[in-house]
Amino acid sequence: MVVIFFFSLEMNNTNNKQRITENEIFRFYTCNLTVEMTAKLCFKTPKTVLQWDKGKTIPPICKRLMRMYAYRELSPLDDDWKDWKICKGKLITPDGWPLTPNRIIMGNALIEIGAADELRFQREVLRTARMLKKLK
Repeated sequence: MVVIFFFSLEMNNTNNKQRITENEIFRFYTCNLTVEMTAKLCFKTPKTVLQWDKGKTIPPICKRLMRMYAYRELSPLDDDWKDWKICKGKLITPDGWPLTPNRIIMGNALIEIGAADELRFQREVLRTARMLKKLK
């Protein structure tokens, strides 16, 4: 008798739970965006984003913004960009290094002020960076 009662309670609880929609899976799991982040990115209110999570259609431009924020490959641009990505405002190298605009400018400045043998200088900077990365 107790088992039947427990089973019927479990069935009622399962039916009352809200199911996760495809939009919520896309926003949270695919794009790794919170409701607040999505609202800010798409110039919408959090209430609108919650309506999307319940199943209302996400406007295509907002979906595109969310995808671009989350992940974008650069390989279609040129073969030199193979395995490079833009993810959450950072340029990701094929080795997985996240580069911010400041890091890119700093790296370029170091190369510009380098000696006549720029290639040797680049190798030395990369070797040092790899050594520093291993220290973590």
